[in-house]
Amino acid sequence: MNDQYDIYKAAGIIIKDRRLLVTRSKDKDVFVAPGGKIETGETPEQALIRELKEELQLDVSAHNLKKFGTFYAEAAGSHNAGQRLRMDVFIVDSTRPVTPDNEIEELLWISSTIPDGLNVGSIFAHEVLPKLKTQRLID
Repeated sequence: MNDQYDIYKAAGIIIKDRRLLVTRSKDKDVFVAPGGKIETGETPEQALIRELKEELQLDVSAHNLKKFGTFYAEAAGSHNAGQRLRMDVFIVDSTRPVTPDNEIEELLWISSTIPDGLNVGSIFAHEVLPKLKTQRLID
């Protein structure tokens, strides 16, 4: 697989009642797992810890994160046309409640079957959700 990329992000898998949390930012129509771009000098774990706090008021530490995989895809959105995305994905071990904050407008808990009309980011729709289902972590 080509491991060249233009954008580097970290994302968190939060599961409750065998459903995966996805979020939608204000003025966006795509649901994605919580997380975001890795800033200069940050590790993927540090970026995810920061993003979980900013987006969901969720405090976790590195010991709450378990690497799930690294995935590549074409970046979504017209401003990212032709760019390649690398996403390091972690399972977040936390039972604390999540509260949308900052740019998050909507939260959904989904199973491996994406409802008709729901736009979920490609890495999660095509790679992460099926892997979670195969590992029997979600319905």
